[in-house]
Amino acid sequence: MGYGGFRGGVHPFRGKDITKEKAISEYLPQKELVYPLSQHIGAPAKAVVSAGDEVLAGQILGEAAGPVSANVISSVSGRVRVIERRMLATGVISDSVIVENDREYRLAPGIGKAREPKEMTKEEIRTAVKNAGIVGLGGAGFPTHVKLAPKDDDAIEYVIVNAVECEPYLTGDYRLMLEEAEGILAGLQVLLRLFEKAKGIIAIEADKPEAAKRMKAAVEEKGLGDSVEVCVLKTKYPQGAERNLIFSLTGRRLNSKKLPPDAGCIVSNASTVHAVGQAVCEGLPLMNRIITVTGNGIANPGNFRVKTGTNYGELIEAAGGFACRPEKVIAGGPMMGMALTVPDVPVTKTSSALLVFEKDPVAEVKPGSCIRCGRCVKACPCRLLPLKMWQACKHYNLELFQKLYGTECYECGSCTYVCPARLSLTQSFKQARMMVFDQKKQARSKTDGIQNQFQLQESAAPDGLR
Repeated sequence: MGYGGFRGGVHPFRGKDITKEKAISEYLPQKELVYPLSQHIGAPAKAVVSAGDEVLAGQILGEAAGPVSANVISSVSGRVRVIERRMLATGVISDSVIVENDREYRLAPGIGKAREPKEMTKEEIRTAVKNAGIVGLGGAGFPTHVKLAPKDDDAIEYVIVNAVECEPYLTGDYRLMLEEAEGILAGLQVLLRLFEKAKGIIAIEADKPEAAKRMKAAVEEKGLGDSVEVCVLKTKYPQGAERNLIFSLTGRRLNSKKLPPDAGCIVSNASTVHAVGQAVCEGLPLMNRIITVTGNGIANPGNFRVKTGTNYGELIEAAGGFACRPEKVIAGGPMMGMALTVPDVPVTKTSSALLVFEKDPVAEVKPGSCIRCGRCVKACPCRLLPLKMWQACKHYNLELFQKLYGTECYECGSCTYVCPARLSLTQSFKQARMMVFDQKKQARSKTDGIQNQFQLQESAAPDGLR
């Protein structure tokens, strides 16, 4: 097994020195909390509470509403004020449960009850993860209980803890490894109980030597050296992308039509694994997120453990407020995050950072003309042709975009970062991919509608004509 790199990628300014020495501090919300029912991949959760209901911390506000969905959990005790549509940091409008915080943080019955994973069946472990509302905390938001139920448990050879945190400025996972390494290992041990033939791998980039040292020491202290390995990877963005990570560790390739189990792997972010450990071992559902608040436009940058549903505006206040009049505020990292026009949006399960910058370097440079330098091709970790894809997008040619394998793009932003003309490559690909997926969804719905019509006609026909 090699621990090399992947083709392409870039080396942006890391920006992690601002907060990497800042210990995680607890922040308790002061205002109402907003719990979107759609903060994960898949069907939105279905609200199981109503306006006026009293709720407790750890109580389910919204139940998973399909095979791919996730519970939404209250992180505070209080009263449901209303259920209404609210905007998320991504710009998506979602039905949301608004809870008035009583600041007492009373736990629902059974929450926080310790369990012994060795005494639990695989099904009980998966059910505990589902009940806890855990999704991929690295940003994807895929329901974890679905990820942990592949077709064949015995076909899984590697359980990979993605502790790479390659996105610039983010240090939440880094601090989690330094401060709560045992919690991450507890979650990994739970996952290895599900996949008994698998080896555990904790993947960390080389620019985090202290985290690697801490995790290796924890593995030795727990006596897990035979089943768990800490692997240090080259520092390069986007090393933490699932496909790149699997290739760097195993040499196996994946495309968008395949999932990690097809390569014998289960991949989970370090914070997700930590949450699994808390859910299964301690009976605690997902109620918190570690958020890095940083940038030269914030007074006191730091890492905060925050209740889900907390308003981003409160986080800014917790970090001392703005140090200046910022030109750019980003939810998430600078490569894949979303620019915010107002901070009045809630922290969700997939939130990771709030970046505040005095200047907006993108706004200072006007897009030029492509000089066909080929830098975007060299930087693309998916081995695509960004220039050709951009031209297809420019002419609204979705057919050509697909022929160029545009849907293989996972929008890492590497091509846009290196483009000397400052073309909006990634933004164009994001829009094109959404349009392609919408077209396919509509085609499937139309096909399903025709099939349902035939089935209705068939069911209404006399027995002799069926």
